[in-house]
Amino acid sequence: MSKRFRRRTRPLWHPGFWPTWMVVALLFLLSWLPMTQKQRWGRSLGLMLNKRLKSRHKVAMTNVAACFPELPESRHRQIVEDCFVACSRGFLESTHAWWRNTAPQQDSTVFDGLQHLDEAMARGRGVLLIGAHYSIFDFALPLIASRLSKPGYMYRPNNNPIVDRMIETGRRRHFNIQPFTKRQLGSMLAFLKEGGQVWYACDQDFGRKGDLFTPFFGVEANCISTPSYIARESGAAVICVSHLRTPDGNYQVTLSPIQESFGIDEQDDAAAWNGFIEATVRQHPDQYLWLHKRFKTRPEGAPTIY
Repeated sequence: MSKRFRRRTRPLWHPGFWPTWMVVALLFLLSWLPMTQKQRWGRSLGLMLNKRLKSRHKVAMTNVAACFPELPESRHRQIVEDCFVACSRGFLESTHAWWRNTAPQQDSTVFDGLQHLDEAMARGRGVLLIGAHYSIFDFALPLIASRLSKPGYMYRPNNNPIVDRMIETGRRRHFNIQPFTKRQLGSMLAFLKEGGQVWYACDQDFGRKGDLFTPFFGVEANCISTPSYIARESGAAVICVSHLRTPDGNYQVTLSPIQESFGIDEQDDAAAWNGFIEATVRQHPDQYLWLHKRFKTRPEGAPTIY
């Protein structure tokens, strides 16, 4: 019996989960810190993790060097350090989203391209919002959902049921947002056909599940064709979306024009959403999740990167 299966079949009050419950209690207490304090602590935490998590630091440096070969190594190191800080702040912001009121941030968030979203929703055939793993993580969900009439999102359940319960309960308390896993594609398609809007971050390397490659900063990146399938089968309008932290501590959500031809050619589709992500990251290189092995899967015959 696998360790993952044993975790899934244990009751949540099992003594084996007590250490995880203690971590959840600590995160709940941290959620009550003022947002300005979360930002300050996030910086300190990020600077520490950048030095301590040597394997992730190495992955991030490899990614940044591959994507910005024109920059000197000193600049690569600065981007990676800033990335650790941005991601640490994003983690603390996520605790705010799980337990606190996000209405003040929703009201102050700057939306760029909101007219494209309004047009897409007016069509009544659903909206697929293709996002990426930027540093504000779960805090982005209520910000985006606040402008949607029937919000949903695609997610991967956490292996630890206590952590999964904490995250998903925190997400779903906002705007009756509907969750879908990869095993619920049929339900998600029906949700879209009924006029729902689904946020889907599909920018990670899914290994053998990825069925095509497209350039990302000039490097062939493994991609999945699932977004094309969803758009084609549901008839939903497709919009690319980014969610970023601005230098003044506020937030900005940018929405692309409707991708009118999305779903016809999977290769063109992947190039479109990768291009949107790349353009965003070029403006804010510290706010992308460089800690992930984006180029782990390589085209046949291509040398390894990591």
